[in-house]
Formats: sequence, C-alpha cells, structure tokens
Amino acid sequence: MLETSARLLRLLALLEARRFWTGEALAQELGVTRRTLRRDVDRLRSLGYPVESSGGVAGGYQLGVGAVLPPLLLDDEEAIAIALALRTGATGSVVGIEEPSLRALAKLERLLPDRLRGRMRAMHRAVVALPFPGARASAEVLTALADASRERQRVTFGYTGIRGERTARDVEPHGLVHTGARWYLVAWDRVRDDWRTFRVDRIADVPAAAGAFTPRVVPGGDLADYVSRSVTSAPYPIRAKVRLHAPRARVAAKVPARAVRLVADGPDRCVLEAGGPSLEWVAVYLAALGEELEVIEPPALVDTLAQLAGRLLRASAAATAAPEP
Repeated sequence: MLETSARLLRLLALLEARRFWTGEALAQELGVTRRTLRRDVDRLRSLGYPVESSGGVAGGYQLGVGAVLPPLLLDDEEAIAIALALRTGATGSVVGIEEPSLRALAKLERLLPDRLRGRMRAMHRAVVALPFPGARASAEVLTALADASRERQRVTFGYTGIRGERTARDVEPHGLVHTGARWYLVAWDRVRDDWRTFRVDRIADVPAAAGAFTPRVVPGGDLADYVSRSVTSAPYPIRAKVRLHAPRARVAAKVPARAVRLVADGPDRCVLEAGGPSLEWVAVYLAALGEELEVIEPPALVDTLAQLAGRLLRASAAATAAPEP
C-alpha cells in the first residue's frame, strides 16, 4: 500500500510538471506496465484529480481542469519561490491580493519541512519590501483583462485620463505589460481607430466582454517596446532629447525602460528622449546619469543645466572653504 501511495504521488508530480505525457513515456518514467499506469490514473480520478486521456498511437495523459483546485506537489525551489512571491505580493502594485497572499503564505509555511522553513524565514528577514507608494491596479480588473487578451474578446470600460476626464472605451485587448511600478494594457481602440496604452489603475470598473475580435499586429511587434515608447511620449509639460557620449548598453543599465526612450547613435553614443514636469527636473535627471551629453532639444534646457552646474559648483566651493569643526 505504501509503495502504491508513493507511486501515485510520483505520478501526480509528473503530470503537474509537463502538459502532456504519452502513455509509454509515463509508464517508463514510473517503472510500471501500461496496465498498472491505467489503474493508478483511475485512482487519481477517484481522489478528484481531473486526469484526461486520449487513445491511439499519439495518445496519452494530461491534467485537465476540475471543479476545485487539487493539491499541488512542489519541489524545494518551487516552494521557496512561491513563498517569496506571496510575501512580496502583499506590498506590490496590485490591490486586493494582500490578504489572500498572506493566507496562502500561512498555509504554505505550516506544510514546509524544517529545512525549508528555516531557509524561508532567513530570506524573509533579509528581504524588506517598501509599500508601493502610487496608485495600484485591481486584481479583478487585471484578471478580466488577461482573460480577454487570451480569449480575444473585446471589452468595454470607463477610463480616467491624465487630466481627470472620464471616457467610455471599447477596445480589443492584446496584452498586459508590467513596468515594475505600474500595469499597462495595450489595445486597439475601436472608437479612435488606433492603438492605445491604458494605465490599468485608471480603469474605473471591471471590463465587460463585448464580443470576439481578430488579433492585429502591435506596432513594432513587441508589447513591452510599444509600452516603453508610449509612456515616454506621454503629454509631459517638458520633452527633452539629448545625445549621450556613452554606449547605449551602459546607459540602458542606469535608466528604467518605462521612463525614457533610448536609441543607439553609433557604437559609443546614444540618443535619449525623456519627459518631465519641469526643465529643472529633467536637468537633475540627466546630471544623475553621470555621462557627458549635448542637448538636442529644447534649447532652454542648456541654460537650465548651466544654472544647475553653477549651484553645484558654489555648494562644493562653500563646503571646501568651511572650517572643520
């Protein structure tokens, strides 16, 4: 009986690890006959696991979708990864998952063996998450948008623009992009007949399905790149373009993709486009990069950089001249 139970657990772990197994491969992996495999599959079904099977030469087994969530078998690294994700999820950019994350974490901690519980607690002590300071996306809205993108279903929702105006949208969702600070939806706007990027935290209600659509090709073919270009071209009061005397790869390691647009300009230079609330803000941002640069636009940014440099030089001179205590 113990041998059979252990084999069932092994069978379940194999089915969870791969989407589809041929009967022959699964039987070989378990070291049993095809007949024994069929009996074990029947036992899993009697325990509530929705194991689907297909006949023929290419037939095999796979876990289906059941009415309830069956228990999962996790290896050590998977358990640690899930525990860390649940802990950080309670302070992330998605609202509504804090309590479920902590409940799931408590269940997982109770089941972990001592060796893993010690590792997880040490990791939690070492990793401190700052609460997300900005607007957070709704977990329910994110789930609805992800489902609609996967199933190619149009959705309608109310949306609050950057100036606070409320509009009704009818869109064809093509995917979600997470920048680390915010969630964005890339979609074809049927009313405006063009592509749009929507901040998910500004979607006022759970999107409603409105019929199927035929997928289109996102400009550039890449969702993340499209969001990066859309976000950096947002209607900031100030737009700036500068040429940096540094390779693109070096600068890219210093700036978040969601904040700037960066294009190579030969092997040792690149052009950066960014927006900001004021010329002073842009000047400080550029100075913090620590790279030689030349201003392409706007011309007024040259004077702002000179004023910033003057203030910093005066502050440095004053600090040098001050007597030691």
